[in-house]
Amino acid sequence: MLELNIENPDELVLVAHALSTDLRVKIIQLLNTKKLNINEIADALQVPVSTAASNVKILEKARLIETELLPATRGAMKVCTRTYHDIHIILNSQFYHLRPDKNCYEIEMPIGYFTNCQVSPTCGMANTEKMIIQEDSPAGFFHPDRFSAQIIWFRKGFVDYRFPLELPKGAKIQSVQFSLEICSEAPNYDNNWPSDISFWVNGADVGTWTSPGDFGGRKGKLNPGWWPESATQFGLLKTLSVDGTMTAIDNVQVSSVNLHQLVLGNNSFIDLRLGVKDDATHKGGINLFGNKFGDYEQGIVMKVFYTF
Repeated sequence: MLELNIENPDELVLVAHALSTDLRVKIIQLLNTKKLNINEIADALQVPVSTAASNVKILEKARLIETELLPATRGAMKVCTRTYHDIHIILNSQFYHLRPDKNCYEIEMPIGYFTNCQVSPTCGMANTEKMIIQEDSPAGFFHPDRFSAQIIWFRKGFVDYRFPLELPKGAKIQSVQFSLEICSEAPNYDNNWPSDISFWVNGADVGTWTSPGDFGGRKGKLNPGWWPESATQFGLLKTLSVDGTMTAIDNVQVSSVNLHQLVLGNNSFIDLRLGVKDDATHKGGINLFGNKFGDYEQGIVMKVFYTF
């Protein structure tokens, strides 16, 4: 949910302007069910590509959509995703504390703090200063230095994370969300190297996302100077969410698994597993980025939205 406050009028005006034309509202509607590139948006709305691009830029500036450059037949293409389900506008902050709106519990997990793993080469870990373990050594994944990891990669297997869950008494969970920067794992890098990356929450197989490649060709925005240019450089920021009706990745449904099937109960933690299944169509591995590697300054962020 995007929360706007009249006490911050610049942001409020920016969003209001972005939603002030039929064309931009139609773009948001198109992105409600799937991601689209600029050409696809232009074709669907029967407008010139330049018109679609300029309106996408306005929506992007207002943070109503996000765009990412993905490899295409010729160069790269800009792919658009809607970022929020709801917009909440606070017109009177003085009385806002009386409203029973959703609250959010948020915690960021460093990628080296996994609780269990089972990986196969190619595999390895590095921090901002050096390689942590000998490359292609699965046993090294349990080295104590793993806690400093800023990039982790493996071709097959999984890693597990356990997130503490500390909610106020009487809280009722509405949705659980994880965001992380991730991509495939190829020798060196390969922008066209698909991988079926699956996610499990509390043991439930919630869905699979096919990463289009292992990205390189330019330096990751956060990568340290010693990291070789021939290696993986950055990933894509993906958001997995489970609510009362379904599981979605970047707001696109990937399964019908819902909160009830996660059996959260009175647990004081939530488990997340990510991996590549043995029977995956594309066994292209995983690169996972920390808050000092890749393009996004974050580890694995969990958000739990709740009401009373």
